[in-house]
This record gives sequence, structure tokens and C-alpha cells, in this order.
Amino acid sequence: MTQKIVAALLPILFVILYLVPLSVRPLFDQDETRYAEVPREMIATVDWVVPRLNGLRYFEKPVLGYWLTAISLKTFGENNFAVRLPSALATGIVALLIFLLCSSCYGREAELRWLAVLVYLTSLGVTAIGTFAVLDPPLALFLTATLTTFFLASEEQPHSTRERILLFVAGLLVGCAFLTKGFLAFAVPVLAVGPYLLAQGRWRDTLRMLWLPLVGAVLISLPWAILIHQREPDFWNYFFWTEHVRRFFSQSAQHTQPFWFFLAVLPAMFMPWTLLLPAACTGLWKLQKPAGPQTRLIVFCLCWFFFPFLFFSASNGKLVTYILPCFPPLAILTAIGLMSNRQNIKAKSVQYGIISLAALAIGACIVLTGSQLLGPETLHLYDQPGKWIVLAGSLALMFLLLVVSMKVTRDRQLVLYALSFSLVLFTAPFAMPTMTLNMKAPGPLMQRNLAHISPDTTVLVGEENIRAVCWYLKRDDILIIEKAGELQYGVNYGEAKQRFLSPAATGDFVRQHKGKAVIIATHKEYSRWQPFLPTPVTLDRNSKDGFLVAYY
Repeated sequence: MTQKIVAALLPILFVILYLVPLSVRPLFDQDETRYAEVPREMIATVDWVVPRLNGLRYFEKPVLGYWLTAISLKTFGENNFAVRLPSALATGIVALLIFLLCSSCYGREAELRWLAVLVYLTSLGVTAIGTFAVLDPPLALFLTATLTTFFLASEEQPHSTRERILLFVAGLLVGCAFLTKGFLAFAVPVLAVGPYLLAQGRWRDTLRMLWLPLVGAVLISLPWAILIHQREPDFWNYFFWTEHVRRFFSQSAQHTQPFWFFLAVLPAMFMPWTLLLPAACTGLWKLQKPAGPQTRLIVFCLCWFFFPFLFFSASNGKLVTYILPCFPPLAILTAIGLMSNRQNIKAKSVQYGIISLAALAIGACIVLTGSQLLGPETLHLYDQPGKWIVLAGSLALMFLLLVVSMKVTRDRQLVLYALSFSLVLFTAPFAMPTMTLNMKAPGPLMQRNLAHISPDTTVLVGEENIRAVCWYLKRDDILIIEKAGELQYGVNYGEAKQRFLSPAATGDFVRQHKGKAVIIATHKEYSRWQPFLPTPVTLDRNSKDGFLVAYY
């Protein structure tokens, strides 16, 4: 691998994959609009302590993730790019930390540090989540920074000043992770560090190396923790028991999935490198492992990946984004396996992965083209020819690059392998099916109705899209119909109960406020409420199964 070429390629690849697509598609409901709206309300109310959504108390997460987005909104304006930028930048900084960690053990001339970054940035799950406005990329950043700093500390002379500084910094970083997503921030480092120190025979250090990180975490967390307790004394009770204990153990937790869920989704999330994992595992297994920092890094990454992965799997509530912190060690291990002792990896084991990816590319291209040109209309993913032609073209070009990669040296082969898949990663946001946008993104519908919804119009919505309505209308006084969902805690406060209406009460309300009431809902919600509602004056919808705006 020509290091200078890859060094120049990676920043360009980051810009193309992570920054260029940020403004391409509208915000998806519910996650992206949630993590846009809470920071917007912080800015509008100049209240940076208590998170609110639709003006209601919203205690599902701490504040640092909201602060990062709010800073982006203040800097770049209230737009899609600003909302998603913190996720993209967090992903880029994680890539730099991977580079630093590999360099510390393999030296500045090591080729695998570039490959580890390349593996991370071109993995499907990392790219998808890293261009999506959620809290998982900032959390992954702070956890990766914590564990990187701790590993560097563990390599220093015990009791040295440098070790103590690094441990204290690790504590500050884990405190930032706590302020991003809560007590999970402590579980992941402990699950990675504890087994690693035990595996190194350093069991006494498990206590000795604990107190400085704990001090750092407390110092960074305590100011806001005290402020939120003073303002909202019930915050910590709700946040700990409902958002952590119930979600982890309860059978009725949100997003309940079986134990094996993450094991099933990981191969898809780690594409295209999943297809090269057999070769990487072979390289790791046959790798000469003398005692030294390189071997310790391998053991550390194994602990970092497996034990947090098992922890996430044990939780009853699961989303694919939760395992993002497991991807940095997986990328490092994959790079080490592919690059170290390459003579132990038969060329065919890598070529099998390339052939498999080429087969998937050409197969997807044929299926997409055939369904659009020859299949019935019900199989058409796209109603705009330009989109599917662009996607099919990227799949075809991906296939050609993979064919070329079969005839070059191993180092260049891996670079071409990553670049070929990057074509599809880059194209995907531009080639999003219209059906998906209609079902997930109410933004275009909202924007064409903004001029018709005056500030004195009462807006009533269902729980499914209240975040989007607040964001696009720039309002926090929306009435909620039928279900409060994640806003139930905020609605339960006495002064907020009047913001919640049953479907029958909604029908009475719009009859009494003719010309001054608008309902915005999904088609499914509106179908449930229709028996209680009068006939709307006008009704605008983006599709038969998407979102609608009904004027009364």
C-alpha cells in the first residue's frame, strides 16, 4: 500500500462520504427531527440546562449531545447540514483516534494504521450512522477516546506523571460520554478495561487505575448534574430507573429484540469487510505474537469488542446503532489480520471475498434494472428513472473496480476493494427511493404547507411526527392526539395535561375552531381518528401511506 496515496485519499474520502451527503435528503422522522428540535428549543428559550421537546420536559438523555447540535445550529443555521454535522465530525475524529492507537503500537511507518482507518470509514454501518443525526456517533467518539487514552496510559510506567495525566484525561472523556447518553458510558470502558488488565495479569491495577478516571468523570459531570437536580429534582430518578434499568431488563422495553439480534445484523453493518473476515481471522490466528505493544493492542481490541458486544446483546432494548462503539476495535483487528504476516494468508482467501462482493454487486444491479424495466409496477422501488440509473451505474462500476482489483498487488487490492464499495455508499443518499422518503421524511410536505399555517392556527398532531412538526413550524405549543409516547413524562406534569387530547376530544376541538385548526399526521394515525373528525376543508398528503395535512 502506498502510504502517501492513502494518506491523501482518506481526507477526500471522508469529505465525499460524510460531508457532501449531509444536506441531500430531508430529515428522517423520528430520530433526526428529535435531535434537531431539542437543541432548537434550547436556543430559542436560552435554557441550556433542561432538555425540552414541544415545550415539555424531555428527560430521556443528558445534554451534551444536544449542546453539540445547538452549537452547530448557531454556527451554520437551522438546516439539515448543521443537524447532521456533529455525527459526521465525531466519526472523523474516531478515525483519527484509530490512526493514533495503531501508530502508538506499530510505528509511523506501519501500513495497517491507514488500512484500519479505511476499514472503519467505509463500513456500511459506520457510514450510515455517521451521516445520521443521532447521539450514537458522539457517544462512540467519547468512548473511543476514553479507551484509546486508557490504553496509552496502560503502556506508560506505573505511577508516572504521564500515566496519571492520561488516566485523568480518560476520566474527563468518560464524563463527556456520560453527559451524552448516560450511565452506559461507564459500562463500556469497565467491560473492556477490566478483562484486559486481568488478561495481562495486572489485577491489582484494576483498582489502582480507577480513582483518577473517576475523579475526572465526576469533575466534568457534576456541574450540570447539580444544575438539573436543582431545576428538576425528579430528573435523576426518571433517568436512572426508566431510561436505564427498565430499558435494559424490562420485557416491555422499547425496541425489544432477542439476544442474537446484534449477531444477526453485524455482518450487514460491517460490509464490505465482512467478506474478508475469514482472511483477517486467518492472519490473526497465524500471526507471530511476541510479547510487546502490538500483542497487547490485539488483546485490548478483543476485550473492547467482545465484552461490550455481549453487554449490548444482553439488553432487552436494542437498536442497530447501539453497537457502533464496537466498530473501532473491529476495524483495527481486521486491519491487523489482513496486513500482518501476509504470507500466512493465502491469496485466494482475499480473492474469495472480492469475488463474493463482485457477485453481490452485479446481482443487485441486475435485480434493480430488471425490476424497474421488466417487473410489474408493484416491484418498482423508484418512480424517477434518474435515481435508479445512478444506483445501477454505481453497482456496475463497483463490479468493474473489483475485477481490476484481482490483477493488482495485495495492498492496492484492498484500497480498490474499499473504493468500489464507497461508490455505492456515496450514491445511496442521492438515490433514496421516493417511497422511503414519503414514509420517513415529512419535510417536503411540511415546507409546502408552511405558508398556509399561521402562528395563531392551532396545530394538532399524533405522537409519531410531533418532532418534525415542531422543527419545521418552529413551534413548541403543539397539541398531541391519542398517544403521548416518549412525551408522556412531560405531559404528566399538571400544567401540560391540557396539551393532550383523545380522538373524540380532537373532533370536538376542530369543530369549535373552524378555520383555525390543522391536523398533521401519518395516514395510519388519521385513519384511526377519522370516525371522530369532521370532513376537512382541504387535505394535502405526500402519498397514500405517508404523511398528511388536514385543514378544518
